[in-house]
Amino acid sequence: MRTRPAARAGQYAALLAYLVFLAFPFVWLASTAFKPAAELAGLHPTWIPQNPTLANFRQAFDEQPLLRAALNSLLTASAAALVAVAVATPMAYVMARHRGALARAATGWVVVSQAFPFVLLIIPLFLVLKNLRLIDSLPGLVLVHVVWSLPFALWMLTGYVRAVPAELEEAAAVDGAGRLRTLVSVTVPLLAPGIAATALFAFVTAWNEFFFALVLLKTPERQTLPVLLTRFIGAEGVADLGPLAAAAFLATLPSLLVFALIQRRITGSLLTGAVKG
Repeated sequence: MRTRPAARAGQYAALLAYLVFLAFPFVWLASTAFKPAAELAGLHPTWIPQNPTLANFRQAFDEQPLLRAALNSLLTASAAALVAVAVATPMAYVMARHRGALARAATGWVVVSQAFPFVLLIIPLFLVLKNLRLIDSLPGLVLVHVVWSLPFALWMLTGYVRAVPAELEEAAAVDGAGRLRTLVSVTVPLLAPGIAATALFAFVTAWNEFFFALVLLKTPERQTLPVLLTRFIGAEGVADLGPLAAAAFLATLPSLLVFALIQRRITGSLLTGAVKG
């Protein structure tokens, strides 16, 4: 009993240290985005800008087409999230309700697919997109994002489907509803929170993705926001620090806002999947 307060204090200290570790890059990015050039070049950096300015934001918009790149990111991330959820929902229903060899194989695919790094996937994906004539196109990038986010979306939704009582589907079957009608009219409405969390998670993943967009998109007008940020770095590796920080700060805000909205549902989904799996 005497060690319990000390252990709890240690846990809170560790949690605080972890939160500081996570928040430090964003806080420093925000501070840099509002600093004038003179402060950025100073020998003694400060946490809080002494003379805050919006000049870095104006310069970032003047130098690069941030709005167009943001629109490309929005279109690809939204399309990828919608397609991933549309494909994963019926697959998750089958995996949750029919625990046979096919379901076990699909579960193994979900686990194994997460172990492959980007660099091993880009060559086969590039060849497939080349045969489909989707290189340097936003639809091709959407297809890649769907392939990459589908395993995790399937895992999340499978946990939600297993949390839905099977008795409700059996009652619908007694009333004469088929599998498709039961899925659409009974199961999917109960899965609404899980579908929303999965779609938003897929959206954030596609919004922040850099490697695939860098390799597959060559036309400047089609590039996404993460790729556009690299233009603030010169040929010799010297970064235009103020505009780069301002653009990166704006690009980070949507992800933070979305995660702030869905973090409880994502946590609930992970716990449900762990308990019901």
